[in-house]
Amino acid sequence: MASNPPGQCCTVGVKHDGEPTGRDIKIGSWDAYLAEPNPATAHQGAALLYLPDVIGIWQNSKLMADQYAANGYLCVVVDLFNGDALPLNFPATFDIMSWLIKGSTGDNPHTSEAVDPIVAAAIKWLKTEKGITKLGALGYCFGAKYVARHFPDIQVGFFAHPSFVTDEELAGFKAPLSIAAAETDSIFTPELRHKSEVILAKGGYPYQITLYSQVVHGFSVRCDTSKKVEKLAKDQAFIQAVSWFDAWLL
Repeated sequence: MASNPPGQCCTVGVKHDGEPTGRDIKIGSWDAYLAEPNPATAHQGAALLYLPDVIGIWQNSKLMADQYAANGYLCVVVDLFNGDALPLNFPATFDIMSWLIKGSTGDNPHTSEAVDPIVAAAIKWLKTEKGITKLGALGYCFGAKYVARHFPDIQVGFFAHPSFVTDEELAGFKAPLSIAAAETDSIFTPELRHKSEVILAKGGYPYQITLYSQVVHGFSVRCDTSKKVEKLAKDQAFIQAVSWFDAWLL
């Protein structure tokens, strides 16, 4: 395993201030959020698929999609959980593994068999409805696994504090990949981070692993922006992603 399964730390965080400017849409039967760039500055034919953490489509992910759009990228956040995303800061007693296997209702699993078709539908929608020919993807925590699994449709990737990615999935992503990692992270531990470096180096494709000090798992989406070190890490991880796509997708 290149990163451990999700845990309670995967929902801990802070809701950020701001007013989302994109719009809620449907891709097939699944909810999604679309942030569109200014046509005058848009990167024609390029888009970013935002595959979220277990909180799904919410205030913070919408604001981040808007920021990617402000940088010229059409950005879509898709609901990987079929209406069953978790709330922010759920109790530590919550059984997240049971939720992954069968969902909150017992019949809505969030396994690869359930999530892969959602990602595939979003990719198809971007290509057929939006004419996208250059597709990058952002995988935050849970979403990172599905960036890796959907190569070669996804041509350039970015992970932030990934979870549940297997060695085989990471090795199978034969394209440029950038990773933002937290200093303190029980999911993407130092040992697994170094293991991922070995896997990526062996693959021979461009890669980057940037470590952010004094932050924890989830910092790039859910950090406390009133704390300077956390806000700077979040902002720099965002710049890391944009720079990576600018270099390898356009």
